[in-house]
Amino acid sequence: MHSHLPSYRPLSLPSYIPPLPSYPSSREQKVSLGAVGTSCGHKTNPNFSAGRARKRKSSFGSGSELQEAALRLLDHHQNLTDLLLEVGDSAKPSVQDGTEQLGVSSGSFIVSVLQEQASKLDVPTATLAAKTAVTNIERICQAPASPSPVPLLSLDQRKRLSSLLQTVKDLLANNVFCRSLFCQEMWKMKEPPMLEVVWHLHSGDIAGLADLLERSPAGPAVVEWLCSGLCGICQQAGNVPSGDTELAQHLLSDFAIVFLQNGFEQASELGRKVEFQKVPYICHAVLQRMLAWVLDAVGKEKQKDVSTLQAVRFWLNVFNVSVYGSVAHPDSMRQFFRHTLTEVLTYNPVLKVSDAIQMQKEWSFTRTSSLLTTLYRKLLMAFSAKESISQLQQILETHEVNWQHVLSCVSTLVVCQAEAEQLFKDLLSHLLLKAFGNYDMENMITAFLIARQAALEGPAVFMPYSEWFKTSFGSAGGHHGNSKKALVFLFEFLSELVPFEAAPYLKVHIMYPPFVPTKHRSLLLEYITLAKTRLSDLKVAIEDMGLYEDLSSTDEAVQPQGQALRDVEKALQIFENTRKIPTSVIEASIFRRPYYTSWFLPALLRPRVLPKTPDARMAFIDSLKRADKIPSNLYSSYLQACHAMKEKMLQDESKAEPSLSKAPVEQLKAELAELRTLSVDQTQWEDVPAQIAMISDRLRSVLSDSNDENEAAPLNSPIPVSIPAPRLEPCHRSVVDLLLTSFCQTLIAASSFNPPDRQGPCLSLLVKMMCGHRNLLPALLARLCQLIYHQGPSLTDVHILGLAAFVIHLSESRALIPGVEASFGISQPVPEKAFSVSEYWTCLLMCRTEESFAFCMRFCTAAATYAMCKFSSCSHEDFCALIPPGLIKKLQHLVPRLSLEARGVLCEEDKTALTWSSLSCPSLNYRRASLCLWKQALFQELLKEKAFQLSFREWLLMELEVCPEKDILSASERQDFHYWAIYQRYLPAPSAAGGCDGDLEKACGVIINALLDSSQRLDLGGCGQSKMSLSPEILCRLQELVLELSCRQKLRLSCSAAQRHFLFEILQGRLRDRKHGSALEEQLWRQQELLLHRRILVGLPASALITTCWKGRKTVLDCEDFFHFVNSELKNVCSRGYALSYDITAHFFRGLLNASLDCEEAAEGVNDALTACQTKCPLVLLSAALWWPRLEPVLCSQWKRLFGAPLAEELDRLRGWQSSGTRFLSSGAVFPPSDPPWLLAAFLHSAILQQSPRGRGREALERLGTDAEQLLVSLLFFSLLDLISAKIAPKEGVDFQTSLEWSLEILQCLEERGTSWPLLFHSAEQGSGKYCVLRNAASDRHIRLLPVAFYSLTPRFPRELLRREPTFLLVALDLYIQLLRLFVEGEVLPQSEQDPTEHDPLEVISVARQFLMGAIPQCLAQSFGNIQPLLATCEELDPELGATLLHFSRPAVAMELEEELELF
Repeated sequence: MHSHLPSYRPLSLPSYIPPLPSYPSSREQKVSLGAVGTSCGHKTNPNFSAGRARKRKSSFGSGSELQEAALRLLDHHQNLTDLLLEVGDSAKPSVQDGTEQLGVSSGSFIVSVLQEQASKLDVPTATLAAKTAVTNIERICQAPASPSPVPLLSLDQRKRLSSLLQTVKDLLANNVFCRSLFCQEMWKMKEPPMLEVVWHLHSGDIAGLADLLERSPAGPAVVEWLCSGLCGICQQAGNVPSGDTELAQHLLSDFAIVFLQNGFEQASELGRKVEFQKVPYICHAVLQRMLAWVLDAVGKEKQKDVSTLQAVRFWLNVFNVSVYGSVAHPDSMRQFFRHTLTEVLTYNPVLKVSDAIQMQKEWSFTRTSSLLTTLYRKLLMAFSAKESISQLQQILETHEVNWQHVLSCVSTLVVCQAEAEQLFKDLLSHLLLKAFGNYDMENMITAFLIARQAALEGPAVFMPYSEWFKTSFGSAGGHHGNSKKALVFLFEFLSELVPFEAAPYLKVHIMYPPFVPTKHRSLLLEYITLAKTRLSDLKVAIEDMGLYEDLSSTDEAVQPQGQALRDVEKALQIFENTRKIPTSVIEASIFRRPYYTSWFLPALLRPRVLPKTPDARMAFIDSLKRADKIPSNLYSSYLQACHAMKEKMLQDESKAEPSLSKAPVEQLKAELAELRTLSVDQTQWEDVPAQIAMISDRLRSVLSDSNDENEAAPLNSPIPVSIPAPRLEPCHRSVVDLLLTSFCQTLIAASSFNPPDRQGPCLSLLVKMMCGHRNLLPALLARLCQLIYHQGPSLTDVHILGLAAFVIHLSESRALIPGVEASFGISQPVPEKAFSVSEYWTCLLMCRTEESFAFCMRFCTAAATYAMCKFSSCSHEDFCALIPPGLIKKLQHLVPRLSLEARGVLCEEDKTALTWSSLSCPSLNYRRASLCLWKQALFQELLKEKAFQLSFREWLLMELEVCPEKDILSASERQDFHYWAIYQRYLPAPSAAGGCDGDLEKACGVIINALLDSSQRLDLGGCGQSKMSLSPEILCRLQELVLELSCRQKLRLSCSAAQRHFLFEILQGRLRDRKHGSALEEQLWRQQELLLHRRILVGLPASALITTCWKGRKTVLDCEDFFHFVNSELKNVCSRGYALSYDITAHFFRGLLNASLDCEEAAEGVNDALTACQTKCPLVLLSAALWWPRLEPVLCSQWKRLFGAPLAEELDRLRGWQSSGTRFLSSGAVFPPSDPPWLLAAFLHSAILQQSPRGRGREALERLGTDAEQLLVSLLFFSLLDLISAKIAPKEGVDFQTSLEWSLEILQCLEERGTSWPLLFHSAEQGSGKYCVLRNAASDRHIRLLPVAFYSLTPRFPRELLRREPTFLLVALDLYIQLLRLFVEGEVLPQSEQDPTEHDPLEVISVARQFLMGAIPQCLAQSFGNIQPLLATCEELDPELGATLLHFSRPAVAMELEEELELF
């Protein structure tokens, strides 16, 4: 515990006393008469003066003769007092006079003199010696010209005293000095001795302090003398040279040890009461008086002058645990500290509980007197946190306390003791249990006061009060949920607090009320009414609470204006990330209208100079305006005010920039610098928590004094960060930069002295404190995004090391950081859930270019190395929970990629020690450093943990981020790396290690999913890759695997429906497992996903689309899975509506021909497959008809290469139909009818599109035979789909007007032939009927938009149609309802790009409605008999049209009933 404290011992005097000219050491006690020097302050006897110019021989024959001569001389000229001083001041024996050879010692000489004098006076020698010594001390203590008594000696006095004490030691050695008599004589002095003299006597082992006190005459007077002297020494200590300050410190330490040993130890050991012993009483009383002096200064700190406070602070050194070390018994020391703590907490208990409730905010750690917090920290060093809190609890239960001292002690504990948080939580639970068990208000108020006081220090050290209140009372499991009596007790208690409560606490109680059963709801409502009344008295309306107000804060209530500004900033952040109006704003506009209109909107619509390019605020205001959430008059006033501000700005260009108040920032810098000083001195680490609290207080001042409007988010509210362009206010950026710079400087300074594992808690506490400032976190994370994501490659080594360590410490404090809503741009979907702070780093560390590879490698290596060095003593579980898995996974991708050595099997671990200091070497090769890390046994053990394993999918996603043209590897090096990773690392690896278990299908599935997921991501790296592009290199590896798989699975055992093609199972599984969002989002995602599916299918070997299987005794082609995929999915990305794109169509036919090689009869296999297409997948044949001019040469050439035989029959039929259609249009030849008519119509339609027979179109239609009705209807269908395609896919080259005219020509031809065609449009035809093949082959979107095409034909509908077709009204009404639903559901109806007003959706609906209103009266009565199921829907969507239908349908209903009666 004390290993970091100084190793000195208080009693080893030579080490501490300043060097005195005449201060002899213990080895210099023998002095010859010839060495006696000049004494200060009196005349020297010339006969004892040393100093001959030359050496001469002594005239005395022996030492005894010399001594007799000296005694005769003294008898005539004796001054015993001066003699003691002079002899004691003598120097070492010299060779002058030859006295060294005579062997005369000063000690024996003085003894002889004293004995001679004592015999003459007839007193004992020891008595004479003691009295003479006291007389000398009294003379020394007399300050000749001192204006006021001083407690310390002057240099001259100290020199004389040193001489005297040396002589006394000689007398003690010769047993002619009486200590007890000396102590008695000391108290007979006119004035008490100076304390420094007493200390010299004590430390010189001449007369101990306890011995002096034992022989003192009166206890109270001695106490007064000691306290006065101690106070004087403390006051003088700050104004004397450093040497005297050190002497004063040792004086206090030695005296404190005596006070402790006698005031506490003897009382416990001897079992006697202190008041019956003089010394224990004095010691006890002195300590009490001095503590009272300290506490009095604490209470009047503002009135006291600086010197007094400095003196008190000097006395506090006696409470250093190191003072007592091994000198005092540990139990005595703990008893002393425990007694002192009790005295402090019970000192002057005049404050009431109501005072504590109102004033406790002023008693936080940083606002409490520094004297008191210093005293607490010193006292608490003697105990563990558990013992301290137990002592606090005992005092609270048994004493009347000073609440200010108790609560400031609570603050000190939670700030300075890391484990205090959980212990206080346990204490609070215990207090609540006792309170509700005995319905004891005292325990209840104690719990609330402690919870609030601890919460004042911020979430970095204790949970917010709102969270504690919710945890304690927010559920039925709380202590109050046992009975109605407990509920009544709780609400009585809360009600009693109300008159004294501050607004933040009342808001917590109202917004997070205690759980109350329904039958007792009245108790809660009564309290809420009372609390709201109190809030009203405080001029705080609960209705004015912000949308995102931080109820965890215990600061004074923010005014509605300020809270509204914060709400606006939060709402803007959410809107910027989601492009949707936040739900909280919508709810406020409805349910909290007063706050919304009175505060929120004015804060949002503050006049400003509008930017040329609309920003997020403008877009947000526009969205609210369109949603009718901003009154028109308010919006107009806002625009006018903005215009006026712009005019003013043009007149006066000067504009004040937001800036931080200089004074708080300078204070913050000073506190951070002080922390840096503490971090490098191990002896001062105990002061770090207190310094962190000071920094936190300064930081709070800086943030509150700034003009920034960013709000403090609620405790669990995710932090939004825009990755492409993180938002950061200039004032917040300067604060964050200051903190990050200070962190890096502190880290480097500490690393200069110690490795990370011996740098103490400084950095951890600093980062934890930052995380406790919730309003700082958005700026902090945004700034880290700027530095790591945007500026990473440009950072220096020092920056990288500092940020890497900072990231590790942020992960250490991850419990304090809510989720991060990382948005990647408008076109990128918002993540389903917020990232944890560990996952956030993975988003920022992107490896795309050579520069980013180098940065990521350096950063991840530094972070992992720091974590392994810093937390090497942690358990394996704690370490795994601490380090972000994303960093380790990045290293698993980077190190083998850049180091060939890391790709092999690690034969033996690297014996080289992993040192943090080596990373700061400028010449360090980062690849070598990362490889050294890779080979460490601890790192390899880490890779075995499931959470840190880089799976095949994760590796692929990282590799797909790389820009090939900017890669750090060449193309050949990259290919080698891919082969190693796929075939050596992941394919054979077990699935538990992220591999594929040797399963090729599994490997293909992982690659396909990774390709699709990567392409769905927005390319943030600026590499120029399209979202629809697929990595050609990874696609090549997929092709190789698919080819190998096809070789192994040439034939299936049977054509079982249960054994599906793995490729289509993978693709459809993605579509099936999709978590649905909004309808539009889902539609866009599926469309993009299917386009990517098509690109993957086209990129694979063509034969992979088709499998072969045994059927009977022959090999057949199995296209079922492909047909199913086309019918269910691919048809919905057909821009033409009835045909697949050319690439997938050609790919299928090429695959069909290739796969037929495995059949015994290739032509027969192809014929069977194409025949099956007519019933199972007509879309494939329709696509072939559209693309046949391009497809025919490809297929004929391939067939010839493969077989050299005539074209297969079905292929030849397709070619014949195309030729017939071309000849029919060009030469007037007869168009031979054939089955199926829809396929013949498709080839004719394709020929018409290519030849465009505008003038001869009508003539060609008339030449069709009388049995061509279905062909004409099919032509109409294809033409109408082209009409729709012209609107939704104009790039396909289909002209809307041309398609419309051609559709009308076909329609007229059908009418002239009397052909029934309306059922082509009826939705009932979807499942059955002669036109179901056409509707099933069309894309879903084209089918949904058929109403638009239908009503585009209305100008040419003949009136006879209404009477000839009884089903026409049913079809027209059904399509009208579909048209209305499309509009209501937000379907984007097609419009002209040239003229948006042309074919406007509302115009289309209006035309359709007018047509129906005019057609209904002309319809036959039988037409109304079929529309009954649609009447209710029509009345709901269009009441007027519904009423018209109902009016005209009544006669028809009556006639229908009459006809039914006639049948019976």
